[in-house]
Amino acid sequence: MDLDFTPEEQAFREEARRWLEAHVPAPGSLASLDTPEGFEEHRRWERTMYDDRWSVVNWPAALGGRDASIVEWLVFAEEYYRVQAPKRVSQNGIFLLAPTLFEHGTNEQKARYLPPMASADEIWCQGWSEPDAGSDLAGIRSRARRDAGGWVLDGQKTWCSRGAFAEWCFAIFRSDPEAERHRGLTYFLVPMDAPGVTVRPIPQLDGETGFAEVFFEGVRVPDDQVLGGVGEGWRVAMSTAGSERGLNLRSPARYTEAAGRLLDRYVGRLAEGGEAAEAATALADRVARAYVDAEAYRLHTYWTASAVAEGQAVGAEASCNKIFWSETDLAIHGLALALGGTGSELLEPGPDGGSRPGEWLDGYLFALAGPIYAGTNEIQRNVVAERLLGLPRG
Repeated sequence: MDLDFTPEEQAFREEARRWLEAHVPAPGSLASLDTPEGFEEHRRWERTMYDDRWSVVNWPAALGGRDASIVEWLVFAEEYYRVQAPKRVSQNGIFLLAPTLFEHGTNEQKARYLPPMASADEIWCQGWSEPDAGSDLAGIRSRARRDAGGWVLDGQKTWCSRGAFAEWCFAIFRSDPEAERHRGLTYFLVPMDAPGVTVRPIPQLDGETGFAEVFFEGVRVPDDQVLGGVGEGWRVAMSTAGSERGLNLRSPARYTEAAGRLLDRYVGRLAEGGEAAEAATALADRVARAYVDAEAYRLHTYWTASAVAEGQAVGAEASCNKIFWSETDLAIHGLALALGGTGSELLEPGPDGGSRPGEWLDGYLFALAGPIYAGTNEIQRNVVAERLLGLPRG
């Protein structure tokens, strides 16, 4: 792995930095994207990025991208987090569904779904988890039955991120109830305004609705909204899961930027002296570990990107990746709250006149979900044990 950036990559970084510094909204100036007004504010930001082809830099130019390499995509993410740019409201689409569409979609599906995804005209939510299945994707019960010219969907999905406000949902249904657990599944693309779809927002710890449960009652979808073939849902879903656990969803820049600010907070407490310095000193080893882990994740990601650029696939190793980034995220934000004292856990005035968590508390509340979504870390450890270490099933 060569960690020296080429002149072209350096020029790309400088161009991205200049554009972001000129256009990024002030940190904290947008309402939470888990509110109706904040969702639309973040959508407008995504459109601003799209207009200058920064929304999906690694996509083909014909689809609004810049034909950027995987390394340039990581470079852009570093610059994005450096200026504390807004969260990506389109992330489920551009980071999870888009790679799956590129791999499994028809030309017609790519032409239909990718452009409005890139421009944020259509935001996607993920419809995988179910009340009785949890992280066991093979245990889903929602059904799809054949009907003239298409399918009829029935069932319930829960913890659908972005589900309260999204226009589309990518979801998995059991199309052959007689098949084995991992077979007989089909991957569907479903409009959220289709007759028979009912959305019920789920309040989070902060009272905002970042998730929803979605009910499907006799929802009709045509055959061209099947992604990857009938009965191929497990195979297609594993492509999405690889993106979710591997390179796409969690850029290392998220962690190195946060770890750098965590270190600044630590040094600031030492400079205060007295009890603040004494309390900070007691956390020194944990601060060092969090900083080193963030840098290790960055190096590992560049190593993985180098392998992908050479044609290698990311397999079960993505489960190791997911465990590491989720627990590192929680460690960084938990330490930041500890260093900030009890005041870090108080709500702050928001731009809409209400109250909202401060950036570290907001990050911590979000990080609590990390070991759960994208497949719980308990499930990921089973994958590592069985598929990487060759241990017998428990």
